[in-house]
Formats: sequence, structure tokens, C-alpha cells
Amino acid sequence: MKILMIGVGYVGLVSGTCFAEMGHTVICLDINPSRINQLNQGFIPIYEPGLEEMVKRNIKSKRLSFTTDYPNSISHSDVCFIAVDTPSNALGEADISQVESVAKMLGSYLDHECLIVTKSTVPVGTTFRVASIITSELEKREAAIAFDVVSNPEFLKEGNAIQDFMKPDRVIIGVNNARAAAIMQDIYSPFMLNHDRLLVMDIPSAELSKYAANAMLATRISFMNEMAALCEKLNANVNWVRKAIGADDRVGNKFLYPGVGYGGSCLPKDVKALIAQGNGCDTQLSILEAVQKVNQNQKKLMGSKLSAYFADKGGLSGKTIAILGLSFKPDTDDMREASSLVLIQDLLKSEVLLRLFDPIAMSKARSLLPDLVEITWCQDEYEAAQDADAIVLMTEWKQFRFLDFHLILKKMKGNVLFDGRNQYQPKEMAKKGLDYISIGRQSVLAETDATILHK
Repeated sequence: MKILMIGVGYVGLVSGTCFAEMGHTVICLDINPSRINQLNQGFIPIYEPGLEEMVKRNIKSKRLSFTTDYPNSISHSDVCFIAVDTPSNALGEADISQVESVAKMLGSYLDHECLIVTKSTVPVGTTFRVASIITSELEKREAAIAFDVVSNPEFLKEGNAIQDFMKPDRVIIGVNNARAAAIMQDIYSPFMLNHDRLLVMDIPSAELSKYAANAMLATRISFMNEMAALCEKLNANVNWVRKAIGADDRVGNKFLYPGVGYGGSCLPKDVKALIAQGNGCDTQLSILEAVQKVNQNQKKLMGSKLSAYFADKGGLSGKTIAILGLSFKPDTDDMREASSLVLIQDLLKSEVLLRLFDPIAMSKARSLLPDLVEITWCQDEYEAAQDADAIVLMTEWKQFRFLDFHLILKKMKGNVLFDGRNQYQPKEMAKKGLDYISIGRQSVLAETDATILHK
């Protein structure tokens, strides 16, 4: 199958590359000439484990190419995927202007029967809107060209996107005729050899499914963060609570980990968009409004814990705080809606000196933060610990799992570790000489089991 992937951001690049890996011939189209030039030179603009090697392999095999040429690429494609960004606007709604622009271009240059696929995360009704725009442009040209538009939302987790695409737990197709469904089934057949996970449904249900899935995941995270806050008040341990409810088959154990709030390109944006869609049809989504509020508050939590700890130690002003992990999750350089950015801004207001390190996301983070003398960008976690009054773990990168705390304590001025991901065991940290403060568990002082309650 000859596939055109329009939009070479995260979704478009991963999807196009994975289609090529399975034998399809894929053209990736983007209006940004700089990005296309970078890709043609072998530079991958995003970090995703395994992606760079796969891109280079498929370019070499001539199954994958990159271009800015709309007319030529459309003419040589059987199926055109729309994978452009749909960011939140000021009202929290999904901005589909880029999708609409692509639809106009397709209507302007379509010269043969073709299947159009919306892969971008779009509000219900967008796929029909795409069809209407294409029809309008074809009528302007007086061109009688048959086409179908289907919905095929993506379900990719950053850091695990290739595995998600190559071995999907489900592929959702929203169609209004059997012919379009058959073409989509043919495209995805190489990914379904062991088990058919294709779910064919109506178009509005397919569009809504993506938002509903992400909203459910966000709800689970915010629920556990609320339970963590309650655990701290009641002298309970959120890890035991998590295991207890996760053992129930009706609940399951995924997305039950408390932390410093969810971020990234999907959950915050999609929760906002779903709330906006509800408001647009006079349906208040009260649960999701609460989920969003809990997450906003959770991103402030670590700053509050730092303030409480240093309240009787001269306050935060002038203290040096090391932050380990800046990206919103490990195995990605994505800084969108990262909780670290909220903490950094709050600490800067408190006149704190910051020492920052992330294994991958340093350049992305530097582009988002001001160039201040108060911020020191470090080469590794041990440099970050130098003269630090406190260390805050914000992203659970694998290399942080077995830190040399003996060396870290020798470098630090203070001896407190704030664990925003509950990566370590409190008593073990206390034995190593650290005051240890985490999420939903009682804090411990160095070399003692005494607790300190942080409001």
C-alpha cells in the first residue's frame, strides 16, 4: 500500500515509520522545510527509543521518504493519513485549524480515488468536517473524484510508542461503509497476524473513544493522588492501598501510581477538550473537571513539601535545590505540561538556586526556561547534587534507580531527598542518612523511624 502521512510530528513520524517497517511504502509530508531537511539528513527531531534506527533502516530500503511537495505526494498515494497537531486553544477546546488546512490541500490536489484517514486526536464531528471541506474544494475545481474519510485515532505512549504501534492492544476504525473498512483492515493486517484487535465502529464513536480512554487514565491518576493525600493525613501507606485495589480484577493495577501530576501532549489536552465538548452540547463533565483541578494542585505539591520542610530551617530563599528529571515521563524528551516546569517556576519565585539534570530533555528544557544565573545545567545527577540543600526526583529515569547515595551525601550541603515518584523505600533511605519525603507515605528522618508530617 502507498501511504501518505501528513504531519511529521510525534504521531506522524512514529506511525509512518512503523507502517514502512511492515512493508508499506510511506511518504511523510510536512510544510516545515527545516524539519523535512533534518529528517532527510538523518536527524530525528524527537526522542523515542528505537525510532532513529528504524527511520534510517527504512530510508535505506526506500520504503520511507520525506517531502514538502503536496501535489506530487498526494498523486502517488492510495491512503492519506492526517496526523497534524490539535493543540488546546484559550477555551480548552481542540484547535483543528491544521486539520482543516490539510483538508483544503487534499481537496485542492486530489486527482484520483483515495481514502482519507484522520489520525490526529480530534473532537467528534471533525471527520465529517474534513469530508465537507474536501467536497467543497473539489466542487470549486469541478472535479468528480470519489473519496472516503475514516477515523483512526492513535494510542501511542511516549517512550513505548514503537511497541504500541507494532503490537497494538486495539486498532480503532470509524467508518461509514464496508469498502473503507476493508482497506483499513488490509493496511493493518501485518500488525494483526497473531490476534485480530481491529475494532470497526461508527465515526463519532471512534473519535470519542480516544478522548474517553485518556480521560479514564487521567481519572485514575488523579484519584490515586487524592488517595495519597489522604494516606499522609491518616498515617496510611498509599503503596499498600494501591496494591490492594489493583488486585481486584475489576480495577487492575495500571495507572494507579501517585506522583507529581500527569503531563505530556495527551492527557492534559484531551481532558480539557472533552470538558469543552461536553460544554458545547450542554453536558457538564463534573468528574473530569475535578480530575483537572486535582492534577493542577498536584503539580504544586512538591513545592509545598519543600516549603514545609525548610520552614524551620531559614526558609527556601537562598537554598540550593537539585532537580533530577525534567521531562514529563522517562524515555522521552517531551517537556509539554511537565510537572518539573511548575516546580521550577515556583522555586524561582522563592529565590532558590537550581541545579538541573535530565538524561535526554536538557535541550528542550533550556528552550523553555529563562537564561538565569540562578539555574545551573548539570552533566549528571552527581554534579547536580553538588552543594545542594535538597534533591528532588521528578522523573523516574532508570539510571536514578540505584544512585550512589554515599557519594551524593558527600557532595550535598543538606541531606533531604524528595521523591516525587515513590521510587525508594523510606526506611532504607533513612538508614543511608537521608531525610526522605515521598507521596502518600509518612516521611522519615535520617537514621530514625520518627515521622515528620508535612501539611
